[in-house]
Amino acid sequence: MHITASVFINDNENGLLQDYDRWLEELVPFNPGTDPASGGYLHNRTGEDNADAHMKRQIMGREVVVAITDGKLDFGPWEQIFYGEFDGHRPKRVLVKVIGE
Repeated sequence: MHITASVFINDNENGLLQDYDRWLEELVPFNPGTDPASGGYLHNRTGEDNADAHMKRQIMGREVVVAITDGKLDFGPWEQIFYGEFDGHRPKRVLVKVIGE
């Protein structure tokens, strides 16, 4: 995974996913500026414009732990695993580790 992507578990409901997008954008708006006095991000002084993506990932998390019972994901009826992409400039990968019996 790249440091600007997230993995999280929640309800697979389109309105909720859109609410997440809106909420994250309100909390950490995309702003390619570098002047903190006008709302810019210091990270963007590195020549990148993805400071917001780093912070959105920090809010949403980078990994999930899921129980498996009798070979099936031990989820509630509407839960699913989601991959959140906050900066689409780089190739990504997903790592799945299974620990236990």
